[in-house]
Amino acid sequence: MIQAGIIGIGQTRFVTRRDDVNLGELAREATIIALEDAGIEFRDIEAVVFSLALDALEGMENAERWCVEAVGGCKKPCIRVHMGGATGGSALHTGLFHILSGLFNCVLVVGAEKMGETQDAQNILNLIFDPVYEREVAINAINMCSFQAIRHMRKYGTTEYHMALVAVRSYKNALKNPYAHIKKEITVEDVLNSRVICYPIKLYDCCPRSTGACAVLVASSRFIKKLGKKRVAWISGIGSCTNSYFMGDRMDNSGLNDHADAEGLLIAAKKAYKMAGISDPKKEIDVAEIYAPFTSTELAAVEALGFCEKGESGICNEKGIFDMDGKLPVNPSGGVLTSNPISVTALVRVAEAALQVTGKAGERQVKGVKNAVATGEGGSLQFYTVTVLSRGI
Repeated sequence: MIQAGIIGIGQTRFVTRRDDVNLGELAREATIIALEDAGIEFRDIEAVVFSLALDALEGMENAERWCVEAVGGCKKPCIRVHMGGATGGSALHTGLFHILSGLFNCVLVVGAEKMGETQDAQNILNLIFDPVYEREVAINAINMCSFQAIRHMRKYGTTEYHMALVAVRSYKNALKNPYAHIKKEITVEDVLNSRVICYPIKLYDCCPRSTGACAVLVASSRFIKKLGKKRVAWISGIGSCTNSYFMGDRMDNSGLNDHADAEGLLIAAKKAYKMAGISDPKKEIDVAEIYAPFTSTELAAVEALGFCEKGESGICNEKGIFDMDGKLPVNPSGGVLTSNPISVTALVRVAEAALQVTGKAGERQVKGVKNAVATGEGGSLQFYTVTVLSRGI
């Protein structure tokens, strides 16, 4: 049986703008870092998976055409993946499929984002909604998550205080991440007193717009053995799930698709856990990198991932269970709340999880990590990806 693992990881520092490089040069920076980490060269890359979300954010169509030569993809198979915020997770899975096909031994999964190029990012993101009905009632990328937050509050008694705890923890963790965009210590009072964006979501409950790149090298066990690589993050399980497009279909009080719960993530997680042989994620997952662009999104996500029962995420945050020194640390990197380069945000989750598994996370390292989980979330809470990485398989 073919097995695959991550042998190289590269990230740039995430910032608001990078005027010194174009998109291809930015992607190349991360690629070179990943190659150096793996101890291989451009000629060892057999195929490229390019993680690129909305072209409009880059100011040109089919921007992967501009970047592919910069990352060593010339005269090699190349495929572009676009699944909104889940793009990076889907790109990683696509790279894995290349390896599992038996046709490739080393695949580069890479992407870059320059959100600082446009001042209209939110307007562009809002175009994902149904033009006949949803856009006419002013649904956008922020209030769709505020709906989820309110539903979670009404159903489970979650409070704005619980949301604030997520923000404080994420910001604190980011202080130890050299790649994080926002590095600032905040308090619960800071969060609660920050400007309301769309109730109950406030400024510090929201992710930033980030510029940066990420690259991950996925290789077959045969290639890894030949290379003599010892510190490998093996891909032990993956899962994905697609929810309905129309948001109205997610307001079902029957509980089959309640907007309070990230049902699609739950389904994807079950698939990934089954593949990885994990029966009790609370005990067997040591750290999680969760795609949560808003604090309320994380509250629903930790429940869907099986880290606590539905409705208990707020209480678990009060108890510090998801803190760096807690039972199950969540987003030791600071997560999406402190860095959000959309095209690679989910790939960064995988990269950070891989760093944890291989013991290379520096000051943000969690002790004794054997299994880590990384998630992606795209569209209007529509596309979900889950990846389980393990120290050994």
